[in-house]
Amino acid sequence: MSIEFPPSAAPRSAHPLDTLPTRVRERLLELASTGGEPLAAYVYDGEVAAGRARELRDALPEWAEVYYAVKANAYPGVLAALAPHVDGFEVASRSELALALDALPTREAGPAPIVAAGPAKSLPVLTDLVRADVAAVNAESLLELHRISAIATAEGVTARVALRVNPAEIPVTGSLHMGGQPSQFGVAEPDVPEVLRAARALPGLDLVGFHIHAASNNLDADSQAAYLRWCVEWSTATAVEHGIDLRQIDIGGGIGVNFEGEEPFDTKRFGELIAQCPPPGGVRVVLEPGRFLVADCGWYAAEVTDVKTSYGHAYVMLRGGINHFQLPTSWDIVHNIAVLPVPHWPADLPRPEASDTRLTVVGELCTPEDTLLRDIHVDRVRAGDLVVFPYAGSYGWEFAMPHFLGHPPAARHML
Repeated sequence: MSIEFPPSAAPRSAHPLDTLPTRVRERLLELASTGGEPLAAYVYDGEVAAGRARELRDALPEWAEVYYAVKANAYPGVLAALAPHVDGFEVASRSELALALDALPTREAGPAPIVAAGPAKSLPVLTDLVRADVAAVNAESLLELHRISAIATAEGVTARVALRVNPAEIPVTGSLHMGGQPSQFGVAEPDVPEVLRAARALPGLDLVGFHIHAASNNLDADSQAAYLRWCVEWSTATAVEHGIDLRQIDIGGGIGVNFEGEEPFDTKRFGELIAQCPPPGGVRVVLEPGRFLVADCGWYAAEVTDVKTSYGHAYVMLRGGINHFQLPTSWDIVHNIAVLPVPHWPADLPRPEASDTRLTVVGELCTPEDTLLRDIHVDRVRAGDLVVFPYAGSYGWEFAMPHFLGHPPAARHML
């Protein structure tokens, strides 16, 4: 069995220390000075997330709505920071639903500004969604529609649903996928007419539109705008053909994050382009950004427990690793670091270090897969210093494997 490692970072060097905001450095050093268990922690800046949400929201036309995908970062402090600046939340579990409901401000009567996704929703999940009166459940299959219908009928309510569609082809170039191929997500486009006919006959359902999620980590505003335009055109034509009272078109997420120095997504251009292709009157277009809103609001820091050399190659050992932060290994990316020097160190212990060399950053787990960064040039790193990963606000703790070996979890803090 081959082991998957992150790609080599060569010839890159670690980020300079001033890449870390002053208040982040100060907070991490404060946490590291408390003693006891070596530090492994996430630090989040809620204002960074709020600012990113405002940036996107302000660039969009009035008919477009921003629903934050809770899966990217479900920490309550982050949700609270985002809540005033987004139109709602996208959830995929009972836990995420509860977190979203807690974070939402008190609202007037009407649907909860929540949309729900997920390819295998259980009866308990669907029941909670119906009882919460969410804006839409994105239904993934005919059976799921039947289940929602039965729950809504038993509760004496009407549930709003949108049909998730796996289109046969998306005639848009760029960083787009998840459509036109076999998938566990949604209803294949050739089956849509039959499913729509069945859905219209089911009691307790209000079919409000469609959900199409076919983009992932797209940094190109032009292709993302073309994708939105295609979703609007396809949904409008399909609704007319099948007699659907179209009120919602959910295009999913897909706006990318420039992890490795690429040009960032141009929200202003995206907004200008989509303003030229409005949906029919009374139809809202839902965007479900996750990582775009929170990637740069978080930092993962882990104390260096040891520095050693093996056959001429230096290794930095962390109190942490993929049990806290699995993103670099799972997504095949170079996720760079900064080294934060920590002055204090026990006087009775040697303090190993590596200077002006390429090294590999690994975690505390008993597997070589616990490798976070390879072949990065570092000016100096010592045992006791902190290795800090910026852009750790999305799919960080939520995407890790905390129970393997049973080490303590990473702490989580708001600035």
